[in-house]
Amino acid sequence: MRAVVQRVIRASVMINGSVQSAIKSGLMILLGIEDADGPDDIQWLSNKLINLRIFNDSNGVMNLSLMEIRGDILLVSQFTLFAATKKGNRPSYIRASKADIAIPLYESMIIQLEKELGKRIYTGVFGADMQVDLLNDGPVTIVIDTKQKDL
Repeated sequence: MRAVVQRVIRASVMINGSVQSAIKSGLMILLGIEDADGPDDIQWLSNKLINLRIFNDSNGVMNLSLMEIRGDILLVSQFTLFAATKKGNRPSYIRASKADIAIPLYESMIIQLEKELGKRIYTGVFGADMQVDLLNDGPVTIVIDTKQKDL
């Protein structure tokens, strides 16, 4: 799994001109899923996301986690995170899982995050044409890949 994590002041997803989901302070997470992903990736990434210390404490130092600030998560599936751009100018998405594999993993990630955070996880709609609007705070943007845990 690959996640692009952004600390946000606000974020929302629109589908067909209507707001699907919206959050205030928290994390906007774009999630890419590949066939090699499984329950261990979900567990590891969920724990990392909930406990990542990227929110400011009273001294303005990034020392607090999402759990500690009781922030929200907006989680959006994003197959283009596995784009291969080595050949030519048209990206290939062959590494991205098809819906029959990706949807159950995406839904499992939502359940795991809700369990660990103890609150609702806001989402887009898998496979939909979505417009994402956000105000990145910092800016803070981090890329996490479960296949590169040592980085």
